[in-house]
Amino acid sequence: MHAGKTPPGVHRAIALNTMTQRGLTFLLVLFLLATGCSQSPPALEPQFFPKENPKLLSEWQMLSVEGQSLQLADGVTPYDLNAPLFTDYALKLRTIWMPEGVQGEITEDGILDLPIGSVITKTFYYPLAEEGAFNGKVLKARYETGRMDPALANLKTIRLVETRMLVHRQNGWEAVSYVWNDEQSDAVLTRIGDAQKLTLIDPEAMGAAKRETEFSYIVPDINQCAACHVQNATTKILSPIGPKHHHMSKEFSYQGQKINQLAYLQNIGFLKPDNRWRQSANIDWRDETYSLDKRARSYLDINCTHCHNPVGAADTSGLFLSPEIENGPKLGLCKLPIAAGAGTGGRLFDIVPGKPDQSILLYRMETTKPDAMMPELGRSLAHEEGVALIREWIKEMAGDCG
Repeated sequence: MHAGKTPPGVHRAIALNTMTQRGLTFLLVLFLLATGCSQSPPALEPQFFPKENPKLLSEWQMLSVEGQSLQLADGVTPYDLNAPLFTDYALKLRTIWMPEGVQGEITEDGILDLPIGSVITKTFYYPLAEEGAFNGKVLKARYETGRMDPALANLKTIRLVETRMLVHRQNGWEAVSYVWNDEQSDAVLTRIGDAQKLTLIDPEAMGAAKRETEFSYIVPDINQCAACHVQNATTKILSPIGPKHHHMSKEFSYQGQKINQLAYLQNIGFLKPDNRWRQSANIDWRDETYSLDKRARSYLDINCTHCHNPVGAADTSGLFLSPEIENGPKLGLCKLPIAAGAGTGGRLFDIVPGKPDQSILLYRMETTKPDAMMPELGRSLAHEEGVALIREWIKEMAGDCG
């Protein structure tokens, strides 16, 4: 579920930082699973709404605020991805829930087929600079080095922005979005999306040189959610993007024990027994122990292939970025663009080996022009680290388009 053109909504100015997604997500989930209060709050009992969406996120009872912490209900299981999709440097807490007595399965093409009644949530958040920094208008950001400090997960130190849900109803998956209120006590249903003014503080710059970038963080409307989650342009069926075998086959800490996420989901009865979780998986593109090619293909996979595949919304482009596509025209090498218009940036080919600054692919990742940027939904900023990775990948390619 991504966003594009700024929808109407309440504009608020807050600031954020670029702390690594992997570190903060781990710390938040660790806090959610391991901490408790001296007086236990009433137990959450997840609710499934087969038709209507309640006004407040808390009515689902999947997660709620208790004191200064975010609580997950029993059976609401957190998970992570090998490589996260970029959303303006937001950090994300992902969960899956399904009713008792049903099971999902891993399909032949590696998709987690979850039964009717299942609910997937993704909560977007940013770290604060200091406790009490948000006053309804301005939120200062802070940068941490990734040290293991449980206090980072306290709601006094993070700002919840939105929670997106995918709900599997009788007629298929439906997208639902909730925006967190200023008090951080609950999130309110939105159908038209929202736009929030934020300021990104660059943690690498110090003193007078410190760079601050203002931008609009976009909460998607219902139609924008479908633009990404409809991964087959013919059937137009909405489906999850992240819950796939190669994205989820990784170790995660559950109650202090590290175990492959797919094995854990089988152990608790969410998935039918299947040994394919032992197979090779997508890699974390940030892990420099892997080859440049594997890292770049992993990045393109999670950020691009839900559209750039033979049946996706970008099927007519002829540019397919799935991991199984071999180096050649389908991957963009020396491929002329099709109906790209202003999106070419004046460049001739999708990828020119050895020449990133002549490659349309890199231009579309770098630009923030609405009629040219890619992905066209889900970001207002260029992902500097992702751009640098793909730049180096193209630079190291052999050959030419002569």
